[in-house]
Amino acid sequence: MALGQLVNGQWTTQWTERNQKGQFQRMSTQFHHWIAADGASGFKAESGRYHLYISLGCPWAHRTAILWKLKGLETIIGLSIVDPVISEQGWQFSDYPGCIHDTVNQADYLWQVYVKSDPGYTGRVTVPVLWDKQTNQIVNNESRQIIQMFNSEFDGLGASPIDFYPQALRQEVDRILDEIYHPINNGVYRSGFAASQAAYDTAVTELFQALETWENVLSKQRYLCGSQLTLADWCLFTTLFRFDLAYYGLFKCNLKQLVDFPHLWNYCRELYQYPAAQFVCSIDHVKRLYYAGLPELNPTRIVPAGPEINFGLPHSRQWVGKSMVSVGEPSITI
Repeated sequence: MALGQLVNGQWTTQWTERNQKGQFQRMSTQFHHWIAADGASGFKAESGRYHLYISLGCPWAHRTAILWKLKGLETIIGLSIVDPVISEQGWQFSDYPGCIHDTVNQADYLWQVYVKSDPGYTGRVTVPVLWDKQTNQIVNNESRQIIQMFNSEFDGLGASPIDFYPQALRQEVDRILDEIYHPINNGVYRSGFAASQAAYDTAVTELFQALETWENVLSKQRYLCGSQLTLADWCLFTTLFRFDLAYYGLFKCNLKQLVDFPHLWNYCRELYQYPAAQFVCSIDHVKRLYYAGLPELNPTRIVPAGPEINFGLPHSRQWVGKSMVSVGEPSITI
């Protein structure tokens, strides 16, 4: 999300992720070390050794925050939360409500953490970041890998034993994660940052076709992989949570609102209502990130008053595939 990047360890506001056709092409993350329970990877799971840097506004960072909270990692892995508004120097640490300063590296900006890990780093400065206090380096900045580590590698240290990536379902979870990434998770960005009509038309069409597909799937089963809640669900949730708040308006993803998809909307509310997930959901940070932090798309930086969305409305997902179906509010007995 951060506009600007580092070039040979120097911050620059020069930034683009578009090709000549005006299509948004996300740059790859570069830190992919693995934390293992037994330490065989070179990074052993240890209490107090690692620190997580996130933004509550960013969907990629949000998924790691949800797993951090759901797995009860608060006393095992430290946390810093950046300001929701991206500054001229990228993600910054501030006293804005809901933020947590960098207590590990005492950085003012996240790019300083990247440079401390790699003084010659060239690339985007993004959240999430998982930092190793023992070796003073970034372990990983790829959200999908971080949530997999959080799911199981710290279980022997007192993390919750709940498993969102069970061995028997891993192939299916990975397949679905791949399937939702391009048209949905990244599709909203491909729509919002498109610089040509053709690029936008392609992205927004693929986005809503995919949403319709999963709307149909969720009319028959409770979760993306069937009856079990998995990492795939949390990765879809962070996009759905932001859909009407930001993507519908700012990113021009406006063929339909999320609330116009009864099953997806009902499903989104169920996941939001997990107390641990709700704890790290901030409507304020989301709206400030997108509307005040992306001047390219919103030059006035005015944050809209709405929409008013009640994620706390009762859901009926427990009845999907059983004697009742999710049809919005109220549920209807068949």
